Amino acid sequence: MSIPLKRMDAGVDATSECCTLDAAPLGADDAGRVAKKLKALADPTRLRLLSHVAAQGCDAVCACDLVDVLDISQPTISHHMKKLVEAGLLTREQRGKWAHYTVTRDAFDELRRFLDLR
Repeated sequence: MSIPLKRMDAGVDATSECCTLDAAPLGADDAGRVAKKLKALADPTRLRLLSHVAAQGCDAVCACDLVDVLDISQPTISHHMKKLVEAGLLTREQRGKWAHYTVTRDAFDELRRFLDLR
């Protein structure tokens, strides 16, 4: 199925239909870093986990609490949380038997800057 192209009226300014990045285009290293974050976010389970951690604000979230809240097994949570940590979206701190996670604010600042289309 093709999406019909929007027709430009003669009286409409063409630039109002366009969007642009607020910053310069990404270099290879930056593109790789942003792509890793976006790839980690492209999984519905990871998005659910991340949203539960982010909902706690600055407080660390114990993986043990996520098992009950999301009805996902502990090994599955560990796997997905590892991917989010590797992508730089979360930090992990071991406290006894359980890992505790917090959001890495700088990572989301970088994504926000990249996605800020004008």
